[in-house]
Amino acid sequence: MPRKPNEKLPETADKLDGITKSAILLLSLGKDVGASVLKSMKPETVEEVTRELAGLGRVPERLVTSVIEEFYSISLANQYASEGGLEYAQSLLKNSMDPKAAERVLQQIQTQVQKTPFAFLQKAESENLLTFIQDEHPQTIALIICHLPHHKAAEILGGLPIQKQLEVIKRVANMEQTNPEVIKEVEKGLESRLSSMLMQSMEKAGGIPTVAEILNLADRATEKSIMEGLESDDPDLVEQIRRLMFVFEDIKLVDDKGIQSILKELDNDDLTLALKTASDGLKDKIFRNMSERAAGMIRENMQFMGPVKVSDVEAAQQRIVDIVRRLEDSGEIIISGRGGDTELLV
Repeated sequence: MPRKPNEKLPETADKLDGITKSAILLLSLGKDVGASVLKSMKPETVEEVTRELAGLGRVPERLVTSVIEEFYSISLANQYASEGGLEYAQSLLKNSMDPKAAERVLQQIQTQVQKTPFAFLQKAESENLLTFIQDEHPQTIALIICHLPHHKAAEILGGLPIQKQLEVIKRVANMEQTNPEVIKEVEKGLESRLSSMLMQSMEKAGGIPTVAEILNLADRATEKSIMEGLESDDPDLVEQIRRLMFVFEDIKLVDDKGIQSILKELDNDDLTLALKTASDGLKDKIFRNMSERAAGMIRENMQFMGPVKVSDVEAAQQRIVDIVRRLEDSGEIIISGRGGDTELLV
């Protein structure tokens, strides 16, 4: 049954509905991965999960563990069942869940799917998969991408540093038949590390700050969709989230001294690109805190830049926002409306 507002969370996952479990799992994954997960959800599901996440409060460590264990058990069972091992999946579920609940889960699992090496990575988004394997040895990465669809392998390869790309490609080119036992050992190690990664952070605080952080990292379309969906029935919640969020245009809330500190950290190419879609007010504030010569160069570069991709502009803006957030966290700058106005400066 759905959880009532402000209802105390239980200590185990079996008493929660799917939306609350999803919100807790999203919380346990961290902000970067959480933002990526939101992109893959249907808009109506995103709205439900986000609203639930905003009202979670502090989640007991035991409950986080229970949700992760249930999710991981179901994922493993689905993998083994899809590989033809329904009996093993059934045994695994019944040892980790209530027998009746296990039977319900098994009914949802499809069978008779051919076994594929690294099957547990097959459906992962390329960006998430890259984050997970990029620090592995080149030989391990080569073995993995050989068993991925070619389009996904190309995306993974493109996200690696150039030197590692070359090392991986050479190993792929020279790779012949690999001992099945070696593949199994590599699979086992990766699966174990994935499980450990999910279990690293137990007790997490949900609430509006977490939602704001996740939406800061989500793409603009996802952010807009969620905020519009929430605003129709909970405008106060939306306002609270917005007060904690920070976007590129909010740089105009930084005082002149802070702007000068930010400019010292910026790459001129990034600044030129980022200002392409900035408001006149933000441009004026930036140029006012630069020397006439430097401001003139930026204006000239913008004038002769020509058409650019919106995604490139947004990426440059996000890099600058990351710098601003870092400077704010370290206390080097103050952003009006984000706690700075209430602090006494001496």
